[in-house]
Amino acid sequence: MNKINTITILLVACLFLNCKHTEGEYHSLIEKIEAESKTFHDTIMSSEAYIGDIETIEITEGGHTFLIPERKGQITSYACIECHSKPLAEMQNATLGPKAHWDIEVVHANEDAMNCATCHNLDDMNHLKSLTGREIDFNRSYKLCSQCHTSQFEDWKGGAHGKNIGGWTKPRAAMTCVNCHNPHRPQIESKWPERYNTQKARERE
Repeated sequence: MNKINTITILLVACLFLNCKHTEGEYHSLIEKIEAESKTFHDTIMSSEAYIGDIETIEITEGGHTFLIPERKGQITSYACIECHSKPLAEMQNATLGPKAHWDIEVVHANEDAMNCATCHNLDDMNHLKSLTGREIDFNRSYKLCSQCHTSQFEDWKGGAHGKNIGGWTKPRAAMTCVNCHNPHRPQIESKWPERYNTQKARERE
């Protein structure tokens, strides 16, 4: 037996003899994931219980298929044309009639770049409209946001931006832009946590 083979055998023997591996301990993170994931083989995992009674629709964007909350059913005064039955200028100048949301202040972009007509279709108030004038359904309002917020949209499609409902198990369900951001005032204001988590604070020490 040559010197190299002898050294190799001794090294392998040392590894096995000095190994402190016991049940529940692993040599690497990959080994741990592979071992512990065996528990879930043949187990059906689903996020449906977390979705609860949220009405959802299925969309496919960028190769990702997932569920989002249905929007139009949550808008109190939809369909919009029930009130918006006349041209907007005529309704704004009228002395009578409801003016439910004409006091909304748009704090979204420079007023020279954005107003109500930037997003709302004045010819058909039941739809939003793209910057090129194409109709956008209220249930897919994220398509409107994605025109300017391209990096956030890419992250959202993959699950890195926004809130997932129920985690990563199938069916994947995610909130849309308007579920977390007010479209007229999208910046989320800073706030203190509702409760100081002493357990997490101790774990970080």
